[in-house]
Amino acid sequence: MKPYDQLDAWIDAHFDEQVRFLQELIRVPTDTPPGNNAPHADRAAELFNAMGLPADKHPVPQNEVQAAGLQSITNLIVRRTYGAGGKTIALNAHGDVVPPGEGWTYDPYGGEIKDGKIYGRASAVSKCDFSTYAFAIRALEAVAKPAKGQIDLLLTYDEEFGGEVGPGWMLAHNLTRPDLMIAAGFSYQVITAHNGCLQLEVTVHGMMAHAAIPESGVDALQAAVTILNALYAQNTLYKSITSQVRGITHPYLNVGLINGGTNTNVIPGKVIFKLDRRMIPEEDGAQVEARLRELITQTAATLPGITVDVRRMLLAHSMKPLPGNQPLVDTIQTHGKAVFGEEIPALGTPLYTDVRLFVERGIPGVIYGAGPRTVRESNAKRADEHLDLADLRRATKVMARSLLDLLQ
Repeated sequence: MKPYDQLDAWIDAHFDEQVRFLQELIRVPTDTPPGNNAPHADRAAELFNAMGLPADKHPVPQNEVQAAGLQSITNLIVRRTYGAGGKTIALNAHGDVVPPGEGWTYDPYGGEIKDGKIYGRASAVSKCDFSTYAFAIRALEAVAKPAKGQIDLLLTYDEEFGGEVGPGWMLAHNLTRPDLMIAAGFSYQVITAHNGCLQLEVTVHGMMAHAAIPESGVDALQAAVTILNALYAQNTLYKSITSQVRGITHPYLNVGLINGGTNTNVIPGKVIFKLDRRMIPEEDGAQVEARLRELITQTAATLPGITVDVRRMLLAHSMKPLPGNQPLVDTIQTHGKAVFGEEIPALGTPLYTDVRLFVERGIPGVIYGAGPRTVRESNAKRADEHLDLADLRRATKVMARSLLDLLQ
């Protein structure tokens, strides 16, 4: 039997164990916000230790966690050293997730299985790849343990807030120095590029007044509507800007949260809204931010009695392909085609991830892991998020085969 077939057979023989492992990970909530994620790291470390993959805990200092807007973070590293020489390959998956929200017909923390699918928050993004990577490593070591090289399995907990106290923190502290890296995926494709993301909080200040005498106040909500209309008008302009990266279309802007006012019979004196601006790889984040700030302040300046404060919440740069990522793309595509029986394209995604933090440091990387053909199919970040267990099994085989090639 060839090594690839032996890897596949080992994964098949241990797949029930892999599914139980994923269920245990789903059952410990990691809603971010609020981001109290150290308990999940503790449980994950227990599970990794129990199957012979010791996990080193790296708690992030509380002041740094709070500065990032979170409550607790312990990042994990499972380091497998095989011998001198060879490549060091990092595998990075994040355990933090958005809160489940409403509309679930399954327990979001239950890890329930029905009709070959596992349901739960983070079943598809990205606790699933805690298991994909772990069992790919176990298969590799059981069947064809490499003679050289190293794997750093990085399990982090702040991707939803940008990754700066997750992989960014570990890279800054030289806790990992990979030559190549693969990050948790969410579709059949090999992702080589992704959008950037700018998030701003805009506070519109007016003057509160009784609704019976509106002229005695300055309506912050009415002013906010004017500013919002100016921002939304940009989306029409953005459609004329086209990215050259396959899978990515054009920039866009969304306002996802609005707060303001004190009561129905009071002229609102303050309104706060938060916007999300997705940037294609060809755009410069600093320029995008400067233009948005200028648009907001110039629009506010036309409104008597109105002032605005603009605060940056997040600036996540886009991920641009590095030439050194070709070995990753080639081996994943080769084995993806063999295991899935179809061509596996390499393209960009409009999402943003913490993979950019590796690429910004010159470390070639791609995104690949367990997922459906499209992110939407999995209900990721929506009610009833789920993963087809057949996709989990196949992605684990692709990863084990790819690691064998990359470490030889």
